[in-house]
Amino acid sequence: MKIFEVAAGSSSLEGLVAAERPKPEPGPTEVLVRMHAASLNFRDIAIVRGKYIGGPVTRNTIPLSDGAGVVESIGASVKNFKVGDRVTATFFQGGPGQTLGSPLDGTLAEYCVFDRSGLIAIPDELSFEQAATLPCAGVTAYNALFEGKRLLPGATVLTLGTGGVSIMALQLAKAAGARVIITSSSNEKLAAARALGADVTINYKEQPDWAKAVLDATGGNGADHVIELGGPGTLPLSYQCVAYEGEIKLIGVITRPDGDLSPYPLMFKSASLRGIFVGRRHLFVELLKAMVQNKIEPVIDKEFAFDDAVAAYEYLGSAAHLGKVVIRI
Repeated sequence: MKIFEVAAGSSSLEGLVAAERPKPEPGPTEVLVRMHAASLNFRDIAIVRGKYIGGPVTRNTIPLSDGAGVVESIGASVKNFKVGDRVTATFFQGGPGQTLGSPLDGTLAEYCVFDRSGLIAIPDELSFEQAATLPCAGVTAYNALFEGKRLLPGATVLTLGTGGVSIMALQLAKAAGARVIITSSSNEKLAAARALGADVTINYKEQPDWAKAVLDATGGNGADHVIELGGPGTLPLSYQCVAYEGEIKLIGVITRPDGDLSPYPLMFKSASLRGIFVGRRHLFVELLKAMVQNKIEPVIDKEFAFDDAVAAYEYLGSAAHLGKVVIRI
């Protein structure tokens, strides 16, 4: 079968290469899936560059954590799926450290084997490409909004940037009756965000003190929920513009440290900082129900052919996208 793999020790995109492996066979509790689509996340760029948790991969590894396809065969003990079922993989395939794309082989292959507990049925309302956008970004956004300080109608959500997590957070928050503020360095992307329902848009290049812009837009109250996707470089401003008893959901590690990272300012607001690393299977099940009920369609910026996987990585790395980048398999 055809695959892509990240070469052991890879430190650049040159380490992402096409290869072939034997078609796998499922064990007694496993499911063989003919993959139809996969999607990219920022972590996938970090993995191929050798900058992800733990450093460069130590063996040739099939990348990507997000994918969807059709069940081709099942192990003797599998009762929850049958041949022909449309399925998508969960980010975690067991314990917290068992994640697809690193350290486990991921979804950028014609065929993948998953444990029966690591798959979820795709609703009829979603295509393979749409379902493939959800295991990491979708579940992360859902976790951020509906676990911890749960989102209530009328609350204000601030989400940073216009990548996959941020756009999904915008869609979910609007469906839940929230007011959404979103940031970007592109006025074109901000216009697209307004078309998706964003109430307030802030160009952080034109307004470097975007925390003040958030406070101005909220009458000085700040945002009840901050989807913090920048990481160390944006945290100090998020501290400034989170509301009293608000919650900052720490997700991203995109930016370099800039300013005082101490959470001390949160004390005076009785606010909290919650770290988020995707989410468990039950959150994915809830997310799919919410999307079907509210007729939410994932935003796919661009689709690439399987053989053009390297170009898909380059496109994601350019930060030109809004929403998700998908590879058809």
